[in-house]
Amino acid sequence: MKPEKGQKMKSLKQKLALKSSLAKETLSEFLGTFIMIVLGCGSVAQAVLSRGHFGGIITINVGFAMSVVMAIYVSGGVSGGHINPAVTFAMCLFGRMKWFKFPFYVGAQFLGAFVGAATLFGIYYDGIMSFAGGKLLTVGENATAIIFATYPAPYLSLANAFADQVMATTFLLLVVFAIFDSRNLGVPKGLEPIVIGLLIIVISSSLGLNSGCAMNPARDLSPRLFTFLAGWGPDVFTAGNNFWWIPVVGPMVGAIVGGLIYVLLIEIHHPDPDTGFEAASSEDKLEKYELSVIM
Repeated sequence: MKPEKGQKMKSLKQKLALKSSLAKETLSEFLGTFIMIVLGCGSVAQAVLSRGHFGGIITINVGFAMSVVMAIYVSGGVSGGHINPAVTFAMCLFGRMKWFKFPFYVGAQFLGAFVGAATLFGIYYDGIMSFAGGKLLTVGENATAIIFATYPAPYLSLANAFADQVMATTFLLLVVFAIFDSRNLGVPKGLEPIVIGLLIIVISSSLGLNSGCAMNPARDLSPRLFTFLAGWGPDVFTAGNNFWWIPVVGPMVGAIVGGLIYVLLIEIHHPDPDTGFEAASSEDKLEKYELSVIM
């Protein structure tokens, strides 16, 4: 009986297992982005709904960064753990991924973020509804829309907001390219998600004041769309002088700039291992090692 049971379980697994690598990658990006939104925006929800008693800027910055780390650990081995259309765009643009995968990855990311926002809304439904006496507000001291999407500071112009998102995403992609560059210092295998988490902490801690440092079109637009449908209404799109498009377009531009800077200033200057520069390369490595010891 036991062998038969084992064969049935194996047969069931074979039936459920996806055969298409693209389908596996698409599902992976959906799940990774879902995890990022539930846990990341969840850290914002806890701080907002407790009026700062159970969280603040530190728990939000660390919580969101760690949600990205966990999401990449779940999805990274299958799809690379992009969980961000800007990252996927840069990977395609600079020849690290084939373009035909782009719409599948991005579609999965937007859908995962939307479902994640809906899930978080369900988890904190009673807290959200009691926070402002049943009102779903976008601006003001009782605003709850900020749990799901980013909104600009009152002083921020659209031009400054756009520059803010471009620069934040530039730093994100520049360092991501460095992390996965095997000919640079690199990161020990398996620790890449943690380093990316540290990167997000430093970016959000230094460039987050203006508008919350979204750096991710799916992270911002899908939850914003959910709040529009869930009862917050059109204010989520008109707030901040129609700010909504900035965290969508800005990161895509920043992805181009960040990738281009790294490729032009670092990557293309690596010695070619096939042109007889092994000795020079080893000398460079020695200098790097000696420099790190001195520092």
